[in-house]
Amino acid sequence: MRLSNILVWGAAGGIGRALVASFAARGHTVVAVARQPRELETLTPHIVTGAVDDPEQVTAAVRRAIEVASTFDVFTYAVGDIASVKIAEMAPEDWRRIMDANLAGVYLTTRAALPYLASQAHLFFLGAPHERLRLPGLGAYAAAKAGIEALAEVIRKETRRRVTVVRPQAVRTPMWEKVPFRVPANALSPEQVAQAIVQAWEQGQEGILDL
Repeated sequence: MRLSNILVWGAAGGIGRALVASFAARGHTVVAVARQPRELETLTPHIVTGAVDDPEQVTAAVRRAIEVASTFDVFTYAVGDIASVKIAEMAPEDWRRIMDANLAGVYLTTRAALPYLASQAHLFFLGAPHERLRLPGLGAYAAAKAGIEALAEVIRKETRRRVTVVRPQAVRTPMWEKVPFRVPANALSPEQVAQAIVQAWEQGQEGILDL
């Protein structure tokens, strides 16, 4: 197996942390980027602090990342946030927070990292089955996740790189504490999602990955 360089955005979250662990366990060089890194040093020595909603921090994070590796073979975006607030009651800053984490951050991080992605690099974006999430209170989240799929398709066409949007049905992460729904009994673990992403990369699977 050829060892590769991996860039993980949102490395402190459940899925992001699992991705760092999965890639590192296979011997790959993993640069973990997070707004507030938490105990990531047990998984990788290459940790970068940065917020995906701040262009300057994103640029600085990429600059620190390329001190570890000049090019990256895998780019993963596992940042996300959610709120259950009806549109009429949602403050503009809450709308921006959800859109920044789930969608605008995809643009900012991809734009900053593209010059340092290998010609055969594979980009993974964490999406969701948004067509099932068009529920009262989830307008911002559903809109952002739908936007990821459109943006990912454009990125694929513009860069001619492999791009995959990962759509897990439900994952057991702390995000469930922010919505008035029960965690489904068949919800996936972050580790299961990470393993599926690693497998998709190893197999070269592009497009939509429904889990």
